Amino acid sequence: MASGLNRFLGDSIGRTLVKLAVISFVVGIVMSALNLSPRALFDGIVRFFQRLWNLGFDAIYGSLEYFFLGAAIVVPAFLLIRLLSYRSTPRG
Repeated sequence: MASGLNRFLGDSIGRTLVKLAVISFVVGIVMSALNLSPRALFDGIVRFFQRLWNLGFDAIYGSLEYFFLGAAIVVPAFLLIRLLSYRSTPRG
């Protein structure tokens, strides 16, 4: 049981909880600096889907802006993580 859970988490339960706590703390600081709250993010998501529903297919074209905005961060981060992971993986 524990080995399956450790494999799923990528590390031991304790270390995973500590990592999540540290990352949560850092993200909380950043969100506070940007004056964001979980409620504001949730409300923004709800408003997005309401506008999508109200505007119909025209909103799909507007949502492409969100897609490209997110992709500008996600794709380079993914490539960087994969590159660093590839370089640190022992080959043999």
